Amino acid sequence: MAIWASELALDRWRHSENCKAGEDADSEPLALITETAHGPRIDAANAAGRAAGAAKGMMLADARTLCPAIAVRPSDPAGDLAFLERLAIWAQRWGPWSAMDAPDGLLVDVSAVAHLFGGERRLLADVEARCSARGLSVSAAIAPTAGAAWALAHFAASGAVLGPEEDIAARLADLPVAALRLDNDVLLVLRRLGLKRLGDLTSVGEGRGDEQRGRDALHRRFRNRKSPAANPLIRMDQLAGRVPEPLLPVVPLTAALVQRRLLEPIRHRDLLDTVVRDLAEDMARELEGRGEGARRLQLGMWRVDGEVVVRELEMAAATRDPAHILRLFTARLDDVDAGFGIEMVRLRASWAEPLGLDQTDLEAAAEAHGTSLAACMDRLTVRLGKGAVQRPVLKASHIPERAQGWQPPLEAEPATQGQLAFHTRPIKLLEPAEGIAVLYASPDGYPQRFRWRGEVFEVARVEGPERIAPEWWREKGTARLRDYYRIEDAKGRRYWLYRLGLIGDGRGGAPEWFVQGLFA
Repeated sequence: MAIWASELALDRWRHSENCKAGEDADSEPLALITETAHGPRIDAANAAGRAAGAAKGMMLADARTLCPAIAVRPSDPAGDLAFLERLAIWAQRWGPWSAMDAPDGLLVDVSAVAHLFGGERRLLADVEARCSARGLSVSAAIAPTAGAAWALAHFAASGAVLGPEEDIAARLADLPVAALRLDNDVLLVLRRLGLKRLGDLTSVGEGRGDEQRGRDALHRRFRNRKSPAANPLIRMDQLAGRVPEPLLPVVPLTAALVQRRLLEPIRHRDLLDTVVRDLAEDMARELEGRGEGARRLQLGMWRVDGEVVVRELEMAAATRDPAHILRLFTARLDDVDAGFGIEMVRLRASWAEPLGLDQTDLEAAAEAHGTSLAACMDRLTVRLGKGAVQRPVLKASHIPERAQGWQPPLEAEPATQGQLAFHTRPIKLLEPAEGIAVLYASPDGYPQRFRWRGEVFEVARVEGPERIAPEWWREKGTARLRDYYRIEDAKGRRYWLYRLGLIGDGRGGAPEWFVQGLFA
């Protein structure tokens, strides 16, 4: 079954404005717009706006020429996609699984379930009635294949049913080629060839003596296009059921959630700590039953006046220790304003990872006393802020400044990146490298005297060069080579210098010199 929400963006906007289709929201021209490089563009328009001349894809300046009184609101594609995902989960009341057909449709598997609703017709009537009650304008259809159901929902009357015994190609022959879900450029090519209906695709080459009349002609034209949306042959086979069409079902994931509705609103901190302790213990039991540990926890506190105070924690490692959770939240509740009182407290694990039961060991004992490494990282993060505690990791790059990265302290190192063998590297790297002025260079190319940070250095010993080429897969072809030197001055201080570019390499002016690092 295909469900097409033709005005999904507007319906979601009406939901946010607490109004229904046909009410005041549709009495005046309205358009949802998005900002582009050439100015605002219309993403959707209501019935009054379309009657006044506004259309999807039109620039707002052109629409205002036709309808100066049109009202505009910002569109939210990300919000529309999230709304469609929630709608897909809700639509599973009609079938065991559902898939999103972005940006405004759903596909629901209704195999062997229509009799539970009294047949296909009553099932479609139930879909339209329940969607209408939710303020959604939809068109639904049932067919043996997803492609055929999509074509009927978009280009036939709502409530159309195509039985498994019917000839799909013959039944849909009068529908436009746009019913194949093809890209716009492919549709343009088909229209220029005079192929406007699905029936035209199967009659190409008739009367010319070709045994494979239609398919051969289309195959020659689109043989290099492998994507289903760019090849009408693949789409026709999917529509007729000759080629399977994989779909990705939406799997609902429910986050672990515990809450307390209080008989009397609380205002004092010690009472709030008691409630949070109870919630932490409930959350530990809930996560243990799921075999998971929390990485991110959200604590919501509903006040009597309707305000919601939210505090969020993100742990360095998955945990379900209630004492540790309470200890972290204690440091985040000092600035909570209870107002006239808090009447409900909710704890939600928005990010959880698998965490099995472990036998008590030294680390568990340390966790019980709050001295484990994970507990230490969490405390530092709460005190110093998110992102302040990180550790360096090696990266697969021979460019010095790219050979190291940063990641959360307890994350596992990437296993796919091999370690590269380098020559001696300095302990301290400057980020970024600092330019120097070479006062005199030897005929071999390395500096004998240079100025850096206002001081002149005399070079006593030199080792090098070590040539490092640019990463051609990341940088432009004009990137210059680097020649690195390990240099010691007259006072025994050692530096890692490099020359950027060669004389006459055709990739810039004269070579430049930089200090990249300092040896101990």
